[in-house]
Amino acid sequence: MLFGQMGLLAQVDGGDAAAGAAGAAVAGVGLVTMAICAAVVVVLVAANWKVYSKADKPGWACIIPIYNIVMMLEIVGRPTWWVILALFPCTAPIVLIIIMLDLAKSFGKDNMFAAGLILLNPIFLAILGFGEAEYQGPAALAGGGGDASAGGGGDAPMDG
Repeated sequence: MLFGQMGLLAQVDGGDAAAGAAGAAVAGVGLVTMAICAAVVVVLVAANWKVYSKADKPGWACIIPIYNIVMMLEIVGRPTWWVILALFPCTAPIVLIIIMLDLAKSFGKDNMFAAGLILLNPIFLAILGFGEAEYQGPAALAGGGGDASAGGGGDAPMDG
């Protein structure tokens, strides 16, 4: 009977070792996942900071909740009351898609780039922030396209 209990104890010890190894593997995967997520967050903050800076807005504004939406609305030329729409779950996706479309146009990019901002935001935001794109003014005030830096809220320049 004693040998039977020793054999059972040996099996439990071996099982504990396997469970410990499995737990360590899960913890390792969790740490790697957390490190990747932290790196993506750092890249997003840096890219947003650069985009805000290119648009002559304070870069630190991108890390302040709600205020970052207000600043982005100013960058793209949408009314600041849209922040209310951006906070409701049923309207937020639509508002954010419109903001990304306007953001691309505000930096002189086309609709394909806007699609990239919508679908692969971290990558295209980094391209926008760290790339050669220059802020041309709020696209929404210029009628959603064209030369937003012409002034006058999108009016045609006067000849002559």
